[in-house]
Amino acid sequence: MTPLPCRLLLVTDRRLAARDLASVVDDAVSAGARWVWFRDKDLERQERLALARQILAAIGGRAVMTVGSDIGLAMELGLKAVHLSMAADVAEARQNLGAQALIGLSAHSLDDVARAKAMGADYITLSPIFETMSKPGYGPCLGLGILRAATAVGIPIIALGGINPELVKAVMDEGVDGVAVMGGIYMEDQIEKNVIAYLAEF
Repeated sequence: MTPLPCRLLLVTDRRLAARDLASVVDDAVSAGARWVWFRDKDLERQERLALARQILAAIGGRAVMTVGSDIGLAMELGLKAVHLSMAADVAEARQNLGAQALIGLSAHSLDDVARAKAMGADYITLSPIFETMSKPGYGPCLGLGILRAATAVGIPIIALGGINPELVKAVMDEGVDGVAVMGGIYMEDQIEKNVIAYLAEF
């Protein structure tokens, strides 16, 4: 199983960013973020490729970039990390990206967690833990209670959804391996300060 690059997973969303996404990611990585999930999957293919290249250049080898929902795009960028839906084929991703690729799946229930482990994923994001401003109406909140049971399944868990710095300790105390953050980083133009606040809680 490929180890996780960092306890903090930064999830991109250009619509929430106070300015251009590449400069936001640059600031976040400069502040210590070491793992970036390039999401923004609503873009057309060429637009998404162009934005991915900008972000990759901004990262400059200082952090791991995971590509969301597109194995082909990861291959085109020369990356060995993808984050996929539960419907995706983990074996296909590993065949294309290599045995040491970092492959994550999005889970929304304990059944999903068990399936992800059986499929051979390296980790899962489990969401939404709390109500989230960045994705309102995303589904019923799972709450802290699910995390302890999820970690018992035996696959690394990244908690996602409504986790501000003040909630990190409570989430980590449930045994998860890290937290994923979107709105908590981007929604104010204090990127470095926001990242440092999260990292300090680990």
